[in-house]
Amino acid sequence: MGASTSSEPRVSAEQNEAESVAASTGALPMLQNAFSKLANPQTNAVPLENLQQRFSFAGEGRSCSGSNVPDSLTVMLDHLGSILVDQFFVPDKGGINWVEFVKSYNKCCARVSSSVSLNMLLRVFVAVSESANVPIHLEFESGDTDCKINGHLLPSDVFLLLALCWVMSWGSRNLKGEGNLSLPDLNHLVLSVITSCGQVEGGLDVWDRDISSLEAQLPAGKFVTWVMNTVPCLPDCLRLYFNARLQIAATDGVELAPSDSSSVGVISSIAAHDYLLTQGRAWAISITNKSRVNEEISGAFISNGGGMGDKLVYRSSTHGRGLGRFWSRVEGYKGPLLILISASSGEPHEGNSVDRKWVIGVLTDQAFESKDIFYGNSGCLYSIDPVFHVFPPIGKEKNFVYSHLHPTGKVYQPHPKPVGLAFGGTLGNERIFIDEDFSKVTVRHHSVDKTYRSGSLLPDQGFLPVEGIISVVEVWGLGGKAAKQVQDSFKKREELFTEQRRKVDLKTFANWEDSPEKMMMDMMSDPNAVRREDR
Repeated sequence: MGASTSSEPRVSAEQNEAESVAASTGALPMLQNAFSKLANPQTNAVPLENLQQRFSFAGEGRSCSGSNVPDSLTVMLDHLGSILVDQFFVPDKGGINWVEFVKSYNKCCARVSSSVSLNMLLRVFVAVSESANVPIHLEFESGDTDCKINGHLLPSDVFLLLALCWVMSWGSRNLKGEGNLSLPDLNHLVLSVITSCGQVEGGLDVWDRDISSLEAQLPAGKFVTWVMNTVPCLPDCLRLYFNARLQIAATDGVELAPSDSSSVGVISSIAAHDYLLTQGRAWAISITNKSRVNEEISGAFISNGGGMGDKLVYRSSTHGRGLGRFWSRVEGYKGPLLILISASSGEPHEGNSVDRKWVIGVLTDQAFESKDIFYGNSGCLYSIDPVFHVFPPIGKEKNFVYSHLHPTGKVYQPHPKPVGLAFGGTLGNERIFIDEDFSKVTVRHHSVDKTYRSGSLLPDQGFLPVEGIISVVEVWGLGGKAAKQVQDSFKKREELFTEQRRKVDLKTFANWEDSPEKMMMDMMSDPNAVRREDR
């Protein structure tokens, strides 16, 4: 036995470590393909110009349009590619070599804590904003990616940050899409930051959608807390965009498999349906936690709207109001469901009734069942509009869902259970209760509920119950194709059973001539006929 005489060059420990980290994320083959297509064959390094072009949002003929798009955002998107390269890549002579290429990917996309990911996102945001001459009053105590952040943000700064994250989310899911995209309404998220982090002089009217004139200073520490408690997946937008840009480079020249995403034109057309689940609201829900359900939301609603119609299970304005119509649509769906309720409540003001419209939501992880008790294993409540908040379960109780239809048997009940839908709370004191006609919804104070996190589902909600007039109820199926196929099979089976019950097979009787039914029919036809009595 002798020493190895292999002529292969020895791999450095630095390269081994970098490749091991990349392999743990499953991205090493993709990085190898991307590097081979981006690198200069003569220098075996990637020129900075190539990387800047790959990471640029506007470099592929894309732009962001809409009435709510500030001019500064367009400039920021023009500099996004160069800022990302400057933040994460360390160039060598002739460009980025293989080791630095992998290390740069790990710096942005490796598994790190949420605070580190948010720190990197804010550093990119500050650098991109400075390129657009937008001053951001944030200060980092050191160059460490987990250092403390001081300073404050303005509401306009928060809007720009959220808009940038939306664009990166959209870009990470449109690997083949080109053209313009419309920026959705993000005011419900901005108002969530303002109500959680700052105070506005003279008070804040959340029903007024104009936030451009607000000058509230939102402390950086409180903003970080808001992100961690409300939208902890917001920093993932940077990682997903970074990974998608390199994935496009790796598959350059390779025909990508067809996906459910459609062209950007579909994004504009879906607004005609006037769904409660707009793209802005869907994106807000999708970044509240990491789960397969939120992947379903972002995949169908964030990238493009082509899959929206397939996921709509029930809509009151289309399929009819009431618990019966609702049940005929959701029965048999064995998967997570997102329920949205749009309602309005009025308060007397100088002799007039002022209608205030709001939208709340419920995410259930299991199918609906007709029970006179609460059930369920998990779920989440949402205050969606005008202010976005999330209320996950706290683990004290498991009163997640209550769905009770009228009992089929006419049995006297001295204390009948309420008929309708409820979420959280207890019987008679439900946190959210929808009556059987789907005409009214009652929202109670969080003190009655030990299932979901405390907090107000409605702006300025007091201790007394708030009764709202329901406008629309929507239910979206988030169980994927498998749950839809199971429901289709269930409905076909129920239709078959119903059809069989309607038919009477006379052959199942022993003898028609001797059957009681034949005797009764004969007696009805001629009751005075003489009949032989069997003895």
